[in-house]
Amino acid sequence: MKKTFSKHWKASKQPRKQRKYLKNLPLHLRGKQLHAHLSKELREKYKTRSVRIVKGDKVKVLRGKFKGKQGAVTRVDTKNYKVYVSGVEFKKVDGSIAQQPLHASNLMVVELNLQDAKRRLKLESFSKHVSQVVQDKVQDKKLVVKQSASQNS
Repeated sequence: MKKTFSKHWKASKQPRKQRKYLKNLPLHLRGKQLHAHLSKELREKYKTRSVRIVKGDKVKVLRGKFKGKQGAVTRVDTKNYKVYVSGVEFKKVDGSIAQQPLHASNLMVVELNLQDAKRRLKLESFSKHVSQVVQDKVQDKKLVVKQSASQNS
């Protein structure tokens, strides 16, 4: 087995190869593993299902011991694919409190951190593009219906 990342690797049933693939992922692909679903309101507004989690986003935990809890993202660990949320903490054996690391797939973004202008523009341009494509498809269907109606009569 090669030690480096291969962009030609498709899939494997073997867990060791899946773990190896994730361990050797380059940074630009690691970010894709840190996407989380958007809430219904945000999904309608931005016309996209998921977005990369960023520090400052408000998220809701969907799975696990902390299911239902909401909080702000305090840290995103791209190396280990973990997200740390304020209020999601556990007590250690020595009595200290530590934040529980969560996987992004178990979270839902409730409120976006739009302080980053590049992120805001990307979301807004994507929603405009999708709505334009939908309008074009609707107009094309209307034209097809009109043409078929004129041919039938």
